[in-house]
Amino acid sequence: MATHEAGSDDGLLVIHVALFRMATRSLAHAYRLLGYKVHHAHDADNLLYGNPWPLIEEAAEATWPDVPNARPRPRFTRRDWDRIWGAEYDIATDLSGPFADQLIEAYPNAKVVIVQRDFDSWWPSYLSECIDGAFSPVQRVVLFLLWHILGVRAGYAILKVHFGFFHAKSRAEIEANARESYERYYKRIRKMVPPERKLEYKIGDGWEPLCKFLGKDVPDVPFPRLNDRKTHESGTRARRYEVFLGTAKVVAPWVMGLVIAGMAIRYATR
Repeated sequence: MATHEAGSDDGLLVIHVALFRMATRSLAHAYRLLGYKVHHAHDADNLLYGNPWPLIEEAAEATWPDVPNARPRPRFTRRDWDRIWGAEYDIATDLSGPFADQLIEAYPNAKVVIVQRDFDSWWPSYLSECIDGAFSPVQRVVLFLLWHILGVRAGYAILKVHFGFFHAKSRAEIEANARESYERYYKRIRKMVPPERKLEYKIGDGWEPLCKFLGKDVPDVPFPRLNDRKTHESGTRARRYEVFLGTAKVVAPWVMGLVIAGMAIRYATR
């Protein structure tokens, strides 16, 4: 069993190289079944409050200083990545993907698992599930409520990651730069990692190549298959409902106070 004690010097034991909509949730569960302590944002007890969103936003600004509304920051070091994942987890999956090259440099002893879907099959899923939602009119309202009412930077952090990864300042530039950014990302990762440290894992390969590479016994359970498109869409709706409900709880006392004050003034001036 892999064990990771908070504050240990091991840091991340495995760097999982993949982007959203590449079976990251299934792989996260698979790693857990192998005994690793895994950070997967969508598996947090509370997606909005259970993830290090301010640090993710800082990492985006430090990595891509030209993203809209970025504040100047120095490049992240091993100590910074430890603050986010390395001091507590063995593996990070979905949120860590765009920063994989820096994590490989920060944790030179970590093994590297590379997962890549064909661009033409991956991009429509990523576009509809990640980009469309991030730039929809409803999402703009959600972003405003999250930050100005609930004090959560999740939406702004993710926007900066999208802009930075695709070297863009608008949705149109994201779409225009998508293929080039995608290919550059994987080309850079493959050049960085020697053959003995990396596994080219294809979705659907199952347990055997993963367990052999990590030195683990094959579990006596089917390989996980989680978070299909229907599940992802229902999760998005649930999170928006959570935002609106949380906002209502915060705002309701103020609204009630204004109503009572208005009634009192009206009564006093009669």
